[in-house]
Amino acid sequence: MLNLGSASASMLILTLSIAACGPSGEEYDLVIAGGRVLDPESGFFQVANVGIRGGTIAEISGRDFHGTRTIDATGLVVAPGFIDMHEHGQTDEAYGLMVRDGVTTALELEVGTADIDGWYAAREGGQRVNYGASVGHIPVRMEVFHDPGTGLLPAGIGGSGVATPAQLDQIEALLRRGLDRGALAVGFGSAYTPGATMDEIERMFGVAAEYGASVHIHMRGGLPGLDSTIAAAKRAGAPLHIVHANSSAGPDIEAFLARIQAARDSGQDVTTETYPYGAGMTEITSALFDDWKTWPDERIHQVQLVSTGERLTRETFGPAREAGGTVIIFDRTEAMTRTAVASPLTMIASDGFIQDGKGHPRTSGSYSKVLGRYVREEHVLDLPEAVAKMTILPARRLQSRTPAFARKGRVREGMDADLTIFDPETVIDRSTYEEPTLPAAGIPYVIVGGVLVVDGGKLTGAKPGVGVRAPARETAEATTAVAGRRS
Repeated sequence: MLNLGSASASMLILTLSIAACGPSGEEYDLVIAGGRVLDPESGFFQVANVGIRGGTIAEISGRDFHGTRTIDATGLVVAPGFIDMHEHGQTDEAYGLMVRDGVTTALELEVGTADIDGWYAAREGGQRVNYGASVGHIPVRMEVFHDPGTGLLPAGIGGSGVATPAQLDQIEALLRRGLDRGALAVGFGSAYTPGATMDEIERMFGVAAEYGASVHIHMRGGLPGLDSTIAAAKRAGAPLHIVHANSSAGPDIEAFLARIQAARDSGQDVTTETYPYGAGMTEITSALFDDWKTWPDERIHQVQLVSTGERLTRETFGPAREAGGTVIIFDRTEAMTRTAVASPLTMIASDGFIQDGKGHPRTSGSYSKVLGRYVREEHVLDLPEAVAKMTILPARRLQSRTPAFARKGRVREGMDADLTIFDPETVIDRSTYEEPTLPAAGIPYVIVGGVLVVDGGKLTGAKPGVGVRAPARETAEATTAVAGRRS
């Protein structure tokens, strides 16, 4: 179970008692009155009032105080805004769905980007949620190899090509450039880059280690692949985060999690995540499907086109792959999903993607599904543990490189006012594979930077979200290396 810190909880309760004696005329921008305030760092979970001023939680206490706007949160839980470390849908459409699922910070850390400055610049001016990205080994490789893919993933040589020494130098230079410019982490997808040897992966893990950056990897090869990935990260000294343990492990989920636990028990910095669905989604042109002609018919039939909802057959798979697009793969049982969600090792991360109303329900339902189904209905998790998986654990994973995360994932005075207010009796996902854009229910208020983005369950139109970025630095070596590549 999670250790939520009883000593810290006692200190917070003392702080609240002292605050109750403060001046009664204090005016706040926003007051949340009478909710059950849940701080997953200290373990505090009591009815209290929250005062917000200037985007910051200014007061948490039992006394009455005034605000320009007061929300009656009686019967509701006031939690930190959820931090999604694995969200590919970095668009206004996707942000509008995920914020109604309680997400206040959405991060693209698996695939990432090859151009950190350009990625953040494209979102300046305000979004519904906070946002951020890693520098990605996948898109960097696509650039170095001139891969023909137009989506997130390689469609050819960027995945299959074996890098020459000169190309390895170029890949490293671009990763360093991204880290110098404030990338939150380094993203990898060895499952999508079969041409990348483990020597290449380990070398790039070493680059991340130099910067104190975690590596977020969609690894390949099941249990043997996990062993080699953990070993490479250990030799490189890189903090390792295995994305979507559920889909990477499949039926071996218990053994998969046991290996991660063993690495942690040995002192290695390894973490992981899961999404609460039995089906995954990816691009049909990716390397995952290179050997599809050898599959049995029942495996092919597990693949569904997102564009039409059609289940593929041996006759239709080839033309569908030629046309491109995204597919949903129905290849895991509910028992596998429940095991991953229940594990104290896993954080919750959606791996979501929505475009033009099409995609996977996990963008709009991951967090509400955990709270509604796995906490309230099935008692797989208790509420504080589930919220910790969505908030403080992701914040701690990232805060050593990016100090901004030390102000997120908590409901405490002085922290960022990114808050999700939900009804524990009614919160639930509504989205389905057929209708992936149905918003969650039971989350009436979501606050980003002290501003209501969801009010009464509806979007307000406010876009207070900002880019979260590691401290940038410029080095002559990185600048020269990148300039040489472009010359």
